[in-house]
Amino acid sequence: MAETNTECIFCRIAAGEIPAERLVADEASLAFMDIGPLAEGHVLLVPREHYETLDDMPAETAGAMLRHLPALVRAVQTATGCQGVNVLQNNGRVAHQVVPHVHFHVIPRDEGDAFAFNWPAGSYAEGRMAELAEQIRSHMPE
Repeated sequence: MAETNTECIFCRIAAGEIPAERLVADEASLAFMDIGPLAEGHVLLVPREHYETLDDMPAETAGAMLRHLPALVRAVQTATGCQGVNVLQNNGRVAHQVVPHVHFHVIPRDEGDAFAFNWPAGSYAEGRMAELAEQIRSHMPE
C-alpha cells in the first residue's frame, strides 16, 4: 500500500483535510469537482493512495479506481447536457501533469467550446511501427 503524502493536495482532499465537492468516495478512490474547471462539470477521479504516475500504480488499485469512470462520464453528460466528454490523464510533468498524484479529468465538451489541444498526428516510416510494437511487447508482463 502506498503512503499518503502530507504535502499532496489530493491526498489532503482524500483525507478530508481540504474541503471538496465529493461525488464518489470509497476505499480505493475519490471523485470530486475540479476547482479550476475547463468547463462546468469538470470532475477529477483520484486514487486515495498516493501514486505520482499511472505506471507506479498496481493494476488492482487502478482497476478499483477506474471502475467508477463509466458512471462518472454518464453522470457528467446527463447533468451538464454536454455533447461529449474528454477523459484525460496527464502522466508526468512533460505531459502537463501539474499535481504529482494520479488523476483523471472528466471534462464536458460542446461544439465550439473554449477547450482545445494540439493533436499533431504523424506517420511511421516503413517497418518502424512493427519494430516499435515488438519493443513494447518485450516490456509487457507475461
